[in-house]
Amino acid sequence: MGAIPEVDPDEPVETKPFKFVTAGYDARFPQQNQYVIFAHLSAQSASQTKHCWQNYVDYHKCVTAKGEDFRPCRQFYHAFRSLCPKAWTDRWDGQREAGNFPARLDR
Repeated sequence: MGAIPEVDPDEPVETKPFKFVTAGYDARFPQQNQYVIFAHLSAQSASQTKHCWQNYVDYHKCVTAKGEDFRPCRQFYHAFRSLCPKAWTDRWDGQREAGNFPARLDR
């Protein structure tokens, strides 16, 4: 597998702000459902995790199929670099090198 390409410092990196929102307290409704917003944030986090994984896999599939110099692969690279914690990508890189990565990257 190829090494991760160097990042051009002049190329903009897309980042998305993440805002935690909590339900306000209203004394008239002591039993109000305050878990709805938590459930929404949990779903948003799960979605972000899925996008992280999918962009990581798509990047490595793209590089395998087209090579590191294929410019459209960089979209996946920038996406997973902005979504994924470094510890995750380091672990996945180790799994790829060891040959026990849980996804097929050759198709």
